Amino acid sequence: MSYNIRIEKTKKSRLPEVDLNNVAFGKVFTDHMFVADYVGGMWTDLRIVPVSEMSLHPANLTLHYGQAIFEGMKATKDLSGEPVLFRPEKNAERLNFSARRMCMAELPETLFLEALDKLVELDAAWIPSGEDSSLYIRPYMFAMDSFIGVSPSESYRFIILLLPVGPYYSNPVSLWAEKQYVRAAKGGIGEAKAAGNYGGSLYPAKLAKQKGFDQILWLDALEHKWIEESGTMNVFFVIDELVVTPSFAGSFLHGITRDSCIQILKDKGIEVQERPISIDELFVAHEKGILREGFGVGTAVVVIPFKSINDGDRKIELNPSQFQIAPMLKSTINAIKSGALPDRHSWVKKVGQGQFMEVR
Repeated sequence: MSYNIRIEKTKKSRLPEVDLNNVAFGKVFTDHMFVADYVGGMWTDLRIVPVSEMSLHPANLTLHYGQAIFEGMKATKDLSGEPVLFRPEKNAERLNFSARRMCMAELPETLFLEALDKLVELDAAWIPSGEDSSLYIRPYMFAMDSFIGVSPSESYRFIILLLPVGPYYSNPVSLWAEKQYVRAAKGGIGEAKAAGNYGGSLYPAKLAKQKGFDQILWLDALEHKWIEESGTMNVFFVIDELVVTPSFAGSFLHGITRDSCIQILKDKGIEVQERPISIDELFVAHEKGILREGFGVGTAVVVIPFKSINDGDRKIELNPSQFQIAPMLKSTINAIKSGALPDRHSWVKKVGQGQFMEVR
């Protein structure tokens, strides 16, 4: 299916003013954005326009009751210099999962993919070429009704922004196991990529940084014992010869990079288990000398090693320079994206070549 997407190009690109090899993460935007409005039960006025500010009524429902969801993706270039995306159909699926949980309108996945294809093709010159650099993609949706009342909106706006970025973290990170605050509870909105999840994490993350740590290791809401995720990342640990990652408990995000890492490990014949992991299990494994690695995975970071895990007065020191699994996963994902390794699972989609329409 093809959609009638109106394209209004900018009169003057800002690209000559930007050093793509030196951009702060999240602060520089490309020339264009995709916008669509959900009105009267339909997605209407599909357009790619120059990035500009928006006007909202002070009673906009998002500002009062938080109906807002988003996704995170990246565009890179393959060895031939062509722009590519990594598993974009999974982001389209997850956006709608979040929309259902937040009682919002769903977006046709074919529209998501076609809009993404046209927008990235238009601004492909903004894709940085440096190592660990990429074009970060932020699709998001929010309520547009203007009234004060606790009920779902009947109108929504969907936008896709593009941002050239460098690495999210430059070095391995230290973690603080949080036992007072929680990110989400089973049955809440932790599985949705909802804005409120991140707003609620800011204060405990600030406290962790004041203690000297880079990120939080989130534990379960009931016992403050079971590991869930870290900041914006799913987590993996190598215990003896086994790779383990927390199984889904209804309270944290279904990571696309997580799923990709699990498949790569299986492809290589490396045993991986999805199961509950307690913070105490990590310390016991460390005492036995069999905790080999700990690392986070996600769109922004791809794969980032942990250098320490801190739980009150207890501390685990790790040596990322000795890690084997984490760097293998990162290099494999990057090589699949670039075309240096075969794409066995059809994860990579080339922009502007109609491959998106083959997904559905």
